[in-house]
Amino acid sequence: MNKNVILYSTPFCHFCHLAKQYFSEKGIAFVEVDVAEDDVRRQEMMHKSGQLGVPVIEIGEQVIIGFNRPRIEELLSV
Repeated sequence: MNKNVILYSTPFCHFCHLAKQYFSEKGIAFVEVDVAEDDVRRQEMMHKSGQLGVPVIEIGEQVIIGFNRPRIEELLSV
């Protein structure tokens, strides 16, 4: 498993914190993008997900809206 994982988040998002904790506990490398501070990346996230809410998690070419743990595990195990 060597998929790029991007976590679009904000500092005040509870589910974003849960996702970060999950990835850290599982030893999954990820890139965190703070969309509260980065307008360009926020627009990128909105284009990919069709929404402004966070977290948005990108695993490879797949986009997950929210902290959908079963879907995350499914994508990471493939």
